[in-house]
Amino acid sequence: MRTFLLVVACSAVAVSCGPAPDQAQADEGDPAEVGAPAAVEELAPGEVQDMREGYVQLLRTPDGRFTKAGWNHYGPGHFELDPVTGVLTSRGGMGLLWYSVRDFGDFVLDLEYRCTDERTNSGVFVRVPDVPTSNDYIFHSFEVQIMDGAEGVHQTGAVYDAEPPTHLASKLPGEWNRMRITFVGSRLEVEINGEKVVDWEAEPRGKVVSFAQRGYIGLQNHDDRSPVYFRNIFVKDLEG
Repeated sequence: MRTFLLVVACSAVAVSCGPAPDQAQADEGDPAEVGAPAAVEELAPGEVQDMREGYVQLLRTPDGRFTKAGWNHYGPGHFELDPVTGVLTSRGGMGLLWYSVRDFGDFVLDLEYRCTDERTNSGVFVRVPDVPTSNDYIFHSFEVQIMDGAEGVHQTGAVYDAEPPTHLASKLPGEWNRMRITFVGSRLEVEINGEKVVDWEAEPRGKVVSFAQRGYIGLQNHDDRSPVYFRNIFVKDLEG
């Protein structure tokens, strides 16, 4: 059974303006590699081992530090990273925090997210084909949606505007959820909290006019109304 540690912190944060729509903000440093999940939530030993085997952790360095090194941000707003807990918090938007070290073709992406309330709006982008320099990427990549208060192709677990989830598998707002995305060839599967909600042969649909066989991974900061939080971001390359 998981044990949750509730950490309450109050801080005054000075928020700077995000980059202009045609600019990208970079974080310098070495890319993160394999590491154990963040200590905000304690995991059973077997579960930790399962997540580490063959995976790379994208927010942690080999010496155990949490960092956004290797991540870039495009568009307004930004994500703040807590260097102690490894939790990302969205600020403003709409923008995209994308992992720039490399792109992925066939992969499994395993992460945790938490919503402030049912209006929290975010998403996880996969196979973003090029370095984002405009909002055009939304028409050429798939977004796995996060928004419990929506329905159909706009609800949590959906491939946004393309394929609805079979059901809503989210926990209550304020609780951590686990999302696993598997993309092999054109087969796209989404699991929320261990429940498969999408098993789809991807094709251009809705706002997506085309999609690539390889691309970058990105996290969306949509707006300032209700932040989204991410942690424990792991990826496994299935192409060897």
